[in-house]
Amino acid sequence: MRDGPNESAIRDRARSYFDGVSPCHDFQHVRRVVATAKRLADAVEAGEHDPPRDVNRDVLVAAGWLHDVGRGREDRGEIDDHAAWGASEARDVLRDLGVDDDAVLDAVDHCIRAHRFSNDVDPETLEAELLSDADNLDATGAVGIARVFAYAGEHDDTLYDPDLPPSEDDTPAGETSFNHFHGKILHLEDRMHTDAGRALAADRHAFVESFLERFEREAHGDA
Repeated sequence: MRDGPNESAIRDRARSYFDGVSPCHDFQHVRRVVATAKRLADAVEAGEHDPPRDVNRDVLVAAGWLHDVGRGREDRGEIDDHAAWGASEARDVLRDLGVDDDAVLDAVDHCIRAHRFSNDVDPETLEAELLSDADNLDATGAVGIARVFAYAGEHDDTLYDPDLPPSEDDTPAGETSFNHFHGKILHLEDRMHTDAGRALAADRHAFVESFLERFEREAHGDA
């Protein structure tokens, strides 16, 4: 893909899919995921946590910019799986931008299909692992906290209910925002595929735990 489109061309094409998309999965989310994926790639290539490994930046960056192009359609009920639709759409976008290397197209396709938290496609390449880690990292830490409450505002969800502690909430996503942290967000650290991802996740996980402890104290009038 070195002779194909530059990153800005892919970025600009990706941007066109995000008009009116929820702040939880808007184009700013995509920008953060790409930035984090690049940071993880730097750590992997520098051998910060393991022996150095080569990262196909063309594949990783293209997949990063295009990984959520189907999110708006899924949110509007037009498709069932934004990852599967987005993988197919990414092929068309990259071909239209001059990418004709089937190995690159297949690799980007796999990264996008495997990035989704709730699907059953496991990342089988380093680039897919890095994209998955970067996407999950955006759901934790300070940004993750902001996204949870942004979602709650959009859907009129209850932030916290002292009569429904996380241990008694058997809903998949959590009946309240507070319970969602316990049901999903605090488990993201265990879903990291790379040591670079785990290192960042540990720091962000600790921040979320500290926030939740303070949140619960304030909710009970203890702080």
